[in-house]
Amino acid sequence: MALDIKICGLKTDQAMAAALAGGASHVGFIFFAKSPRYVEPVEAGRLRQAARGKAKAVAVTVDASDAFLAEIVERMQPDMLQLHGSETPQRVAELKARHGLPVMKALPLSEAADLERIKPFIGVADRFLFDAKPPKGSELPGGNGVVFDWRILAGLDAGVDYMLSGGLNAANIGDALRLASPPGIDISSGVESGPGVKDPALIEQFFRAVRAARDNRAA
Repeated sequence: MALDIKICGLKTDQAMAAALAGGASHVGFIFFAKSPRYVEPVEAGRLRQAARGKAKAVAVTVDASDAFLAEIVERMQPDMLQLHGSETPQRVAELKARHGLPVMKALPLSEAADLERIKPFIGVADRFLFDAKPPKGSELPGGNGVVFDWRILAGLDAGVDYMLSGGLNAANIGDALRLASPPGIDISSGVESGPGVKDPALIEQFFRAVRAARDNRAA
């Protein structure tokens, strides 16, 4: 089974190059002003040119206004929208129809009961991103480097398409793949040398760890 890999929160040409060289299927750009990974729509539009024909460019927003979303879509020309706020199924459907783009809905998880939150979005969102719930006091809905219990994903219906996120790094990706067998993975802080600073060497190391983990499982 092919494994989708999204490197999220990209801001530099060097990080983009490392993500694409490693074989990323998706590259993400953050449009949330409080995040150290925030990038202007025009700059994201410039950076995403390198991904054309190689990886899908994802615009990550958090309860963004209609006007800001329209600006992002116009200037970045994303392949997909990722909604990482408190958007309702109705909002997801509305934005899909308005922009003609697939939508990935992020939902925070910490226990098996949280999987119930997925149900209203099934058939509306094109994909899910499962992240850990942010720690108390954090202003960021994602990118906090926090892990949740991946074993709860065993209770998912087989048809639910998702990306696993939250605290992934080169050291734990093998366990994540073994315990959850996700169709996709998303990493941000786990390939950074500091908040919002993507490290090409850490990106390369992460891809090596993913390949090693998959080779071990195939052996």
